[in-house]
Amino acid sequence: MNLQIEIERENDGRWIAEVEDLAGVLVYGETRDEALQKVKTLALRVIADRLENGENLPQQIESLVFETV
Repeated sequence: MNLQIEIERENDGRWIAEVEDLAGVLVYGETRDEALQKVKTLALRVIADRLENGENLPQQIESLVFETV
């Protein structure tokens, strides 16, 4: 499973990070690291919420395999 994060610096100095494959997963941060941390956290929350509610996920997430050992 791979989700791409797009990150860039805004004119006002803030950083914006987005996971395009997950609608609504877009955050701002004061630093690049803060924006990356926030977008990863939000992406995981959105994935968990969709799983709990039986909603569709992007294909690369649907192919995630959990193995019981």
